[in-house]
Amino acid sequence: MLAHLGRGKNIMDMGIEGLRVLITAGATGIGRAIAQAFLREGARVHVCDVDQAALAELAKLHPAITSTVCDVAKRDQVAMLFAAALEKLGGLDCLVNNAGIAGPTGRIEDINPEDWDRCVEIDLTGQFNCARLAIPHLKMSKNASMMNVSSLAGKTGFAMRAPYAAAKWGVIGFTKSAAIELGGDGIRVNALLPGLVAGDRQRRVLEAKSQARGIAFKDMEAMAFSYTSIKEYVTPEQLADLVVFTASPRGRTISGQSLAVCGDTNMLG
Repeated sequence: MLAHLGRGKNIMDMGIEGLRVLITAGATGIGRAIAQAFLREGARVHVCDVDQAALAELAKLHPAITSTVCDVAKRDQVAMLFAAALEKLGGLDCLVNNAGIAGPTGRIEDINPEDWDRCVEIDLTGQFNCARLAIPHLKMSKNASMMNVSSLAGKTGFAMRAPYAAAKWGVIGFTKSAAIELGGDGIRVNALLPGLVAGDRQRRVLEAKSQARGIAFKDMEAMAFSYTSIKEYVTPEQLADLVVFTASPRGRTISGQSLAVCGDTNMLG
């Protein structure tokens, strides 16, 4: 339904006031944009992050958003996260598995195995660590959903970024399996596949690739956009809008999908 605002504007009522949402890595970047989008719609939001300074900044900006310091790769910390989140929220309707790292840049034979392990631990296993604790509570919700943040790299692959791409492909397989498994419980599960996202993290990735290839940053950036139909960066706010929609009653039959927001990017160079 449309709610009328002043100046002749209308907005869509997403029907999620009071929705109880947990977002991992919610203090900066995409996670922060998602937290803010849910908050604007009247949801109750708890976030975690490893960056204590960023969590403190978020708390000053949005005192209504509660938070916990947590590394999702560490199961003892995830257990403490859920204890705190459930106490603050009084239950759970939506889990956004957003935590992830870029991982190392380099050829497969040159990658440090410890860097591989850390990337997969956070980007894939971290989502399992959170999902397994969230599911019993989501089963009690009348509007339950889970959004697992993957990447376009989880669909196309990504040269010189094998650990990241492998983990993000794994997220898609995990998502599809969970959607089949949990559909009977009324829980919808989707994967979000961002393309080239505006922000410091994307810049650092392109800088690392430009250095590895021995080319200028502007040439690496031009190469990246040469595979994209709409040649502009995706904004975190665009991603947040999609996450909120799928968590709302309007997204009640969207499940098991890999939802790309990428400007029709056909390859990651």
